Amino acid sequence: MTASFDDAQFSRRSFFALSAAGASELVLCCPVFSQAATEKLPVTGIANPNLEPFDRLMTSFLEEHKVPGASLAVTRSGKLVYARGFGYSDVETKEPVQPAALFRIASVSKPVTGVAVMQLVERKKLKLDDKVLDRMKLTPFLPADAMPDPRWKQITVRHCLQHTGGWDREKSFDPVFQPGLVAKGLGIKPPTTPTQIVQYVMGQPLDFGPGERHAYSNLGYLVLGRIIEAVTGQSYELYVKKEVLAPLGIKRMRLGQALIENRSSGEVRYYDTKKRKAPALYLPLFGQQVPIQYGGDNFEAFEAHGGWIASAVDLVKLATEFDNPAKCRILSAKSIEEMWARPDGKAGYELDGKPKDVFYGCGWSVRPVGKTGKLNTWHVGIIAGTGASLVRRWDGVNWAVLFNTDESTNGKYLVDLIDDGLHQAANNVKSWPKTDQFGAFLK
Repeated sequence: MTASFDDAQFSRRSFFALSAAGASELVLCCPVFSQAATEKLPVTGIANPNLEPFDRLMTSFLEEHKVPGASLAVTRSGKLVYARGFGYSDVETKEPVQPAALFRIASVSKPVTGVAVMQLVERKKLKLDDKVLDRMKLTPFLPADAMPDPRWKQITVRHCLQHTGGWDREKSFDPVFQPGLVAKGLGIKPPTTPTQIVQYVMGQPLDFGPGERHAYSNLGYLVLGRIIEAVTGQSYELYVKKEVLAPLGIKRMRLGQALIENRSSGEVRYYDTKKRKAPALYLPLFGQQVPIQYGGDNFEAFEAHGGWIASAVDLVKLATEFDNPAKCRILSAKSIEEMWARPDGKAGYELDGKPKDVFYGCGWSVRPVGKTGKLNTWHVGIIAGTGASLVRRWDGVNWAVLFNTDESTNGKYLVDLIDDGLHQAANNVKSWPKTDQFGAFLK
């Protein structure tokens, strides 16, 4: 088993506290990057004195937590008002992070998949309550004399989107992060493909009845990727690029590759905080000990649940598209409302029937802001060498922050540690720029 992080918790304590106010144990490890006292942290992008709270936060945060590099993009009222890079894209070569540098975004990929599914529902290619077995048309891998769990027949597209499909990695395991186990079960050599992972799990028992409760599941999003391919006749990546990203002018976002030599142009280098190694799953070093972020994890099979690379600018461009649902180019206002709708049962309500303060919609974490009708929606992603957070605030301010490592020196996730500070920085801005920088970066 390779030990990768991912975001097991979709709810982040600090976000909840500050988003409400806005309407008014891991082992300690050595730092992956240490900056000389006399060395000035590189910062790229356009400085604006009115947005100095963001500059001050990012520079102090990277220095305090010994982060190699990061990027931050902020929008307000549909305009890109801030896009800057901090620290190093590559520590060895001292290459600074550029504002539009590409990063692995881990589970921030799930909102992307969620949007694609909702688009297919809107186009009447799919229904949220369609049974996944009817739409995937995949043959399960069954051990000798085994029978499939009959509850698989109950799993719907909606269940997969809302993490209520019946998989609980706390009770069983997450097949995404056990490539050796899955490959052995299938009688093949790793790496396994997303389709092979789904076929393997189709022969395993569920952990609970579909729809009974919420349990965060990467597997459910790999199932959705298979459905997108079956319904469209295209690869998952191609459909998303053509129908979700291209209409917004997002051109560089793509599925990432596992090996460092296959990095995309403009993509950062990743630094696992714990400097872990694992047997390589990919040629030419198959079986040899390699950095977990570069071939020790089955990264290319993360795909629809966590395999995209993007810039912070790309992510806020997607987030901003939903600021005015009536003018959204990729989903109707009705579909957007459904995407953020409260799930039925225990996933959306407490045992006493009271609506939960926070719930998981169709690819997004959601927090209603009192009785205003406004919402905070967001997602985070954490894997070895990567931390990513995309936030849409109720007040029209959105941001994406990306790191090329995952934890601080104190063993805490960077995306958790910076959340309070980003809300405070946004609240401290007295005058927002009127200019829009999207045109400079979406080329």
